[in-house]
Amino acid sequence: MTDVQELAATLDDAERSVRAIAPLTDGGPLGVADAYRVQRAVLARRTARGERLIGVKMGFTSRAKMVQMGVDDVIWGLLTDSMLVESTLDLSGLIQPRIEPEIAFLIGRRVRSAVEVDAAVAGVAVGYEVLDSRYRDFAFTLPDVIADNASAAAFGVGAWHDPRELGGIDNIGLVLEIEGRLTRTGSSAAILGDPMRSLRAAARLAERAGIPLEPGWVVLAGAATAAVPLPRDAHVRVSGAGLGSVAVTTV
Repeated sequence: MTDVQELAATLDDAERSVRAIAPLTDGGPLGVADAYRVQRAVLARRTARGERLIGVKMGFTSRAKMVQMGVDDVIWGLLTDSMLVESTLDLSGLIQPRIEPEIAFLIGRRVRSAVEVDAAVAGVAVGYEVLDSRYRDFAFTLPDVIADNASAAAFGVGAWHDPRELGGIDNIGLVLEIEGRLTRTGSSAAILGDPMRSLRAAARLAERAGIPLEPGWVVLAGAATAAVPLPRDAHVRVSGAGLGSVAVTTV
């Protein structure tokens, strides 16, 4: 029988002590349903310490990643206010950070089901997500990464844009630069063919979990390129055609 609270404590302690650990599945089998229970238990520990839920992040939103992991659906994790970066990110609290360019959605009103989510979008922005697996060498199984909140660590978003004025977001070019050097280029089409599909999947999974998407929440739709290692003392910028840019400096 899975001890959800014990596994949650193991992950939470690893993150707080900035220490990589072996995958949870090394200690015994862990099913997907129990992995999500562990994820929720970890977030419950964090909210008990004062953090506040402010959104959702999607994972495995590229077909290649799904094939690699042997899955046929996306995964998701939760975002808290402590993960939102304004301009500077201290990497001392992270184990093995990586960064990837994203498309982000702003939820304008409460969403209880997937059929409601399209009309609830109040803004679209270019963004980035910082990943940080608590497992050594970023090596894990599907249940491991789900339990680890889909490797979520930090995120940032640029200025919000009215989705009605964009004329579609299914093929927005995205660029990731580190220290002024072009590091990755991609398209929002890499996110399930259209980031709107990822948004609807977020609403579907949230509905299944009994967690409504709240006004003001952010949904990170998924990565437009593969993640790259995030160095210390670097200026990073992500830009999207028609969406402007967002930047972060690491220390």
